Amino acid sequence: MSTSYRNRIQEFKVALGEEKINLKALRELCFSGIPFEGGIRAQCWKVLLNYLPLDTSLWESFLKKQRELYSQFLKEMIIQPGIAKANLGLAREDVTLEDHPLNPNPDSRWNNYFKDNEVLLQIDKDVRRLYPDMAFFQRPTEYPCKLILDPQNEYETLRRRVEQTTLKAQTVDRNRSGVTNVSSPGKALNLYPSNEYEVLPNGCEAHWEVVERILFIYAKLNPGIAYVQGMNEIVGPIYYTFATDPNGEWKEHAEADTFFCFTNLMSENRDNFIKSLDDSQCGITYKMESVFSMLKEKDMELYLKLQEQNIKPQYFTFRWLTLLLSQEFLLPDVIRIWDTLFSDQDRFHFLILVCCAMLTLIRDQLLSGDFTTNMRLLQDYPISDVHTILTKAKELQDGS
Repeated sequence: MSTSYRNRIQEFKVALGEEKINLKALRELCFSGIPFEGGIRAQCWKVLLNYLPLDTSLWESFLKKQRELYSQFLKEMIIQPGIAKANLGLAREDVTLEDHPLNPNPDSRWNNYFKDNEVLLQIDKDVRRLYPDMAFFQRPTEYPCKLILDPQNEYETLRRRVEQTTLKAQTVDRNRSGVTNVSSPGKALNLYPSNEYEVLPNGCEAHWEVVERILFIYAKLNPGIAYVQGMNEIVGPIYYTFATDPNGEWKEHAEADTFFCFTNLMSENRDNFIKSLDDSQCGITYKMESVFSMLKEKDMELYLKLQEQNIKPQYFTFRWLTLLLSQEFLLPDVIRIWDTLFSDQDRFHFLILVCCAMLTLIRDQLLSGDFTTNMRLLQDYPISDVHTILTKAKELQDGS
């Protein structure tokens, strides 16, 4: 470790050790990248995402309160409904004329249960595919949730709900002619390829299962937006950063802390996921057009070339912007980009600068390429050195 890097770590320790953190000074430090050592990055993200208060003397009581609140969410939204479902149908009074499994009434507990299952199945499908090139999300967590795995709690777990719901969907199959085929349950048990659906022994849970729980709780608490595909790509890097924290005391609470940081980040980014807002000034269309407006200002020749080839911003910037570039780079590089995005006061304005920098850095290839070549370049971005991209974005910001 170089002396300059050691000095940089010390600067972060001093900034985070203040009784009242100077947010402006911390942002400036974080903008150039945050060290992983000593759990510095995880702590900085918690401050930058407006989770931890700037007054460090409040941290202990604040974290205790938030983690207890998250435990309450688990009880109310997973354990209690799971107990109710485990008992549902055992007594005749659970199926009445007023409330039964086919009841269309939105207040029906059966109806709510089935609606939740639809959301859960979508989340489940997405979290299993999270960063498939890394083994991390398939591995068991060191800190499985005791509340969820407590053998005293006889209830239907999320894992069981997914198995049951998928099993029902797989065993009764209606083909396009309207003929219903009921396949043998044995055949339907192979719901996922073995490498994707390896059930861990009792008392263990994989990291992806923790992410699934976070997203399910978020969907339940935010029914207006619920779950939209892509949210898994936003929560993944936050959870990974907190769940690999070298400080065990923080790592143990990665699930609760991730939930609140993800919720705060989504409060700034959620408009990108709401289709009805697409064309409003806070929606994704406006942001996509902002990338091209900035390109026009910084590199007119490249802008005209893309216009001439009818390459519209929505063909590639939709994914860049909504997923905060999480699918364009490897996870360690995504985390480095997020250090800068989170530390910029106009968080998502700098993201537009980064997107513009990505275009100008491959301008020669784009100027010489045809439509097909250019679309391939933009959908599978060729530069992997994020330091070069961030440096260029800063130059664009400074007007050079």
